[in-house]
Amino acid sequence: IWYHKPVINEELLQSLPNLKIVASSGVGLDHLDLNLLFSHGVKVSNTPFAVSTDTADMGMALMLASSRRLVEGYQMAVSPDTQYFPADWLGAEVSGATLGIVGMGTIGYKVAERAKAFEMKILYHNRNQRNKEEESAVGAIYCKKIDDLLQQSDFVLLSVNLTPQTLKLIGKRELELMKPTATLINISRGLVVDQDALVEALQNKVIKAAALDVTYPEPLPRDHPLLKLKNVIITPHIGSATKKTRRVMMENMIESIQAGLKGLPVPNEVL
Repeated sequence: IWYHKPVINEELLQSLPNLKIVASSGVGLDHLDLNLLFSHGVKVSNTPFAVSTDTADMGMALMLASSRRLVEGYQMAVSPDTQYFPADWLGAEVSGATLGIVGMGTIGYKVAERAKAFEMKILYHNRNQRNKEEESAVGAIYCKKIDDLLQQSDFVLLSVNLTPQTLKLIGKRELELMKPTATLINISRGLVVDQDALVEALQNKVIKAAALDVTYPEPLPRDHPLLKLKNVIITPHIGSATKKTRRVMMENMIESIQAGLKGLPVPNEVL
């Protein structure tokens, strides 16, 4: 499966009685009915480790671009109407700011490693607390309650899998807990955020800005209000989109398929 295609449903599975394995690119599994696949005796694999480094880089890129208003700045610099650069056109500091990471898995932890180099204070919320050695290595502080993280963070970065528990994890209540100077960064899945609530929060200056590599749907309708807001950066779901990583993803998928067909242990099998 690449870009969630083909769609795996009962009809397809019935038409493929000899199917042994479905290899899905990327880390997210929200597009797959795992119980349906397992009920047909079909194994599933993904490529969680191949995408982690590039996606973490993307998270940092979005944070830097949003904080320093790079897209607005570029538009100003190239506009035929620009006659001077205003002296009061200012961004926000990343170095020394507080970063709250929601979802400290492989990607979230790599974001923390990068943020440490920017001397950021790092908070994180996760289903399970990392061990003390891992926390100490990046200087991360665990927040058992997501509310505590939201209230303290200058940047809130979402790096969770989309599950029934994380569907619209960030809604009106959560956005209102954030600082009015805070930025929301999403590198997970669009449905982790209530987009209507986000639009309202951005329009009413409940939060300062948003930087999104993911939306719902993708792409957004061309008249969607998020596309018209100056305090929003949207990129086309390119967290893992580098030549090297996409090749490694495909190699991982092929390795899993070959193992599945031979009856060998499947690398990156989803259990």
